[in-house]
Amino acid sequence: MEARVLRQIFRGAEPVPGNRLRLLHGGAEFFPALIAAIDVGRAEIHLETYIFNPDASAAAVRDALVRAAQRGVAVRLLIDGIGARELPAAWLDSMRAAGVSVLAYRPLVSGWRVTPHSLRRLHRKLAVVDARIAFIGGMNLIDDFEPIRFAAPRFDFSVEVQGPLLAAIHQSACHLWRLVALTQLQAGETRLPRIKPSWPTDGRVRAAFVVRDNFAHRRDIERVYLAALALARREIIIANAYFLPGRRFRKLLRNAAARGVQVHLLVQGHTDHPFFLAASRALYRDLLAAGVAIHEYQASELHAKVAVVDGRWATVGSSNIDPFSLLLAREANVVVDDAGFAGDLRQRLHQAIEQSTTLDPAGWQRRPWPRRVLSWVAYESVRLMVGLAGGGRWV
Repeated sequence: MEARVLRQIFRGAEPVPGNRLRLLHGGAEFFPALIAAIDVGRAEIHLETYIFNPDASAAAVRDALVRAAQRGVAVRLLIDGIGARELPAAWLDSMRAAGVSVLAYRPLVSGWRVTPHSLRRLHRKLAVVDARIAFIGGMNLIDDFEPIRFAAPRFDFSVEVQGPLLAAIHQSACHLWRLVALTQLQAGETRLPRIKPSWPTDGRVRAAFVVRDNFAHRRDIERVYLAALALARREIIIANAYFLPGRRFRKLLRNAAARGVQVHLLVQGHTDHPFFLAASRALYRDLLAAGVAIHEYQASELHAKVAVVDGRWATVGSSNIDPFSLLLAREANVVVDDAGFAGDLRQRLHQAIEQSTTLDPAGWQRRPWPRRVLSWVAYESVRLMVGLAGGGRWV
């Protein structure tokens, strides 16, 4: 991409130069890197996760947090009130006994049922250690083979960040912790020590930190996606676990294919939410007819939320391309301007496409009408849920 085009894509999310980024593929790369960073933490650790599952991989992170707190590090764990509701009380007690501060984002009150307004979740997966190193991506604290077991591990990514981008990431983590503590009347948790971010001086990657919240950054992640699609010239690869984009997003995909851009969507072939997959499939017919290639991943569960455009622009984060992520949840993505990083991610996505079933446009047009009706009922139901949750109109 030309510099002018990149400036347009990053408008509103200016990239910061001088970073070191490392793409982490799956739990085999993510968990050892995260635990190693926690084990050398000296002053402060922020960890945010949607799911904290009681399994061996998550237990190793729990033990690392406990070790850090016991040696005097200020450890702050922010979990989602629904996503981490299966976290055992014994685990929470052991962490708190060691000195780990734990807050739950929008916890469900005992006896209350899930309502549309409870769909506003903390979906970020983020860790910051000593304002020196950070991890951002789609990976929860859950083993790659849980709860659905396949021969291959869950397909997901995170990115390790060192460099000037730490200033924005650390500020965001502190801000959210204070906000949650304040809303839960935990005044003692709002007073955080001042820590000056530090980083190596030899980083060469330009990257931006982009969040979605319900205040000043409601559409930021969606905007950077839309700009990248509008300006793509050669290739778009999107791997997304829950793919249910709005009308403008779909139009830009069709327009890109019409002008000769190779557009590849890598989506779930196996799902833990069949109703949502049915809703997503309501959109496939028009996209396939426009020349968009859709690949359903078959090797394992696909949980990634990543994209590469023209082998230069890339994003890794927690945000799905659906109304729950783009209109309701708190999300965090890293957006990267670097051919080396984007090339690494692109290669891994093409390898995954080879392990996928590529949908036949003609065959998809001939799907039995009951399946088509079910998909549209599911799609309209999702739109209704988003409206009831206060996310606005999703088209």
